[in-house]
Amino acid sequence: MVGISVKVRTAIGYGAHEDPVSFKIADRTFLITEILDRWYGAENAYFRLLADDGNLYMIKHDLNADEWELVQMEVISGR
Repeated sequence: MVGISVKVRTAIGYGAHEDPVSFKIADRTFLITEILDRWYGAENAYFRLLADDGNLYMIKHDLNADEWELVQMEVISGR
C-alpha cells in the first residue's frame, strides 16, 4: 500500500489544520466517517481514518509538497 497517491478533500478542523473529509483512489471516492487519530510532524501530518466502506485507512499529508499518500489500509468490514 505504501506510496499510493490519493486525492483528498479537506476542511478546516482541529487546531486550524486541514482535516480530510474524503479521499479518492483511482475512480472511487471514500467518505471519512471518523478521524480516529491524527499526529503532526515538522513536514508531515498523519490521519488514521474510518471510511464509509467500514475499513480503516492511514493517510499522510506531505505539508511541504501538499501531496497526500495512502500509507496503510486495514479491512475490517468483511465487505
